[in-house]
Amino acid sequence: METLRVGWEQLKTNIKRSQNEIENRITANDYRGVTEQQIEECRRCFNHFDKHRTRRLDPLDFRACLVSLGFTIPNSSQGEADFMRIMKTVDPHCTGYVTFDAFMQFMSQQTMGADTVEQMVNSFRTLAGDTPYITTEQLKRELEPELADYCINRMKAYNGPGVANGGALDYTSFAASLYGESEL
Repeated sequence: METLRVGWEQLKTNIKRSQNEIENRITANDYRGVTEQQIEECRRCFNHFDKHRTRRLDPLDFRACLVSLGFTIPNSSQGEADFMRIMKTVDPHCTGYVTFDAFMQFMSQQTMGADTVEQMVNSFRTLAGDTPYITTEQLKRELEPELADYCINRMKAYNGPGVANGGALDYTSFAASLYGESEL
């Protein structure tokens, strides 16, 4: 009888291991750019904070999960604003929780270093000194010549407020067009 019980437990363990391996392979196909080890690390971390085994995390547990994976989320108003932006990405319908799939999509984007329109706009905003436009001079100063010329030739003129002189370019519509969210 003991031998039968041990055999049964080994069979359950092997089935669980095979199931995890298959899930990891499926997940690897869904989240390109993330290695199986990274998927497993994310899964373990997510499961650690998923205390009720619902395959979802509330915002506090999600934040703790991100911190445990090495994200820096300061306890400040800026840190809170950054975290709320992340929450809008992983919980766009404001359900109050983050599913494992949404978590893995976010981690896949972070791991791949995939730029988004928002990330590109933020990069241009930094180069432009927090103005809603960038000048040709700033592009030439900050970018490689070919890249600067590419941007200058494809960016529309900025027509918004705050332009003291000509040469202001609209980096927001340019970034959106690069990601297929609008046309130039």
